[in-house]
Amino acid sequence: MHEIGVREVVTYAGMQFNIETLEMTWLAMAIVIIIAFLATRGLKMVPSGWQNVIEMVIVWLNEQIGTTIGSRGQLVAPFLITLFLFLLVSNWIGLIPTLASPTNDLNTTLGLALLVIVMLHVLGLYYKGFNYIKHFFQPVAPFVIINLIEEIAKPITLAFRLFGNILAGEILIIILLLLVPVWMPVPSVVWLAFSLFIGAVQAFIFTMLSMSYLANAMKDDEKH
Repeated sequence: MHEIGVREVVTYAGMQFNIETLEMTWLAMAIVIIIAFLATRGLKMVPSGWQNVIEMVIVWLNEQIGTTIGSRGQLVAPFLITLFLFLLVSNWIGLIPTLASPTNDLNTTLGLALLVIVMLHVLGLYYKGFNYIKHFFQPVAPFVIINLIEEIAKPITLAFRLFGNILAGEILIIILLLLVPVWMPVPSVVWLAFSLFIGAVQAFIFTMLSMSYLANAMKDDEKH
């Protein structure tokens, strides 16, 4: 059973790395790749098994992307779908008592949030040019301070929301395993099922917020 919040730190080239977080991140990535391989192996016109499950997720997310961002959303659809699958797997890894979710480390959630924000500004400049910079000074120029604070807050709130919920879930699971006798598994099973639900919801919320932020940069204002 791992210790929540305790990370093995390795120093390399003058930099420190949380080795457990890196290992769990690579594990989550490997699981996503394996799921994608299983889903695309021997594709059928009438899907079944893994293909059916993944197609349902992709179709559902594509509908959300189309509704939120519009036709330009197809550019970032692969990123958002992969982000959701990675977060889902990462959140669920920590439900195994001997493992830890990569997302219970603030370094992971903050890194993902910063990636989304960098994409937001790059795509905003690409699609809207000077108008994208101009919107920071609206409705009047002094509002640039408030708008900049809001931009700084976006990655912080994204990162801490996911990190806090996943960390709290793992802590409660470990506490239940320590307090509940082995002959009374019902509370643990109920909490485990609830944690599966929370992990999926948190992956969805992070993805939808990312989608919403990107929509502000990519949507065609003349058409929407």
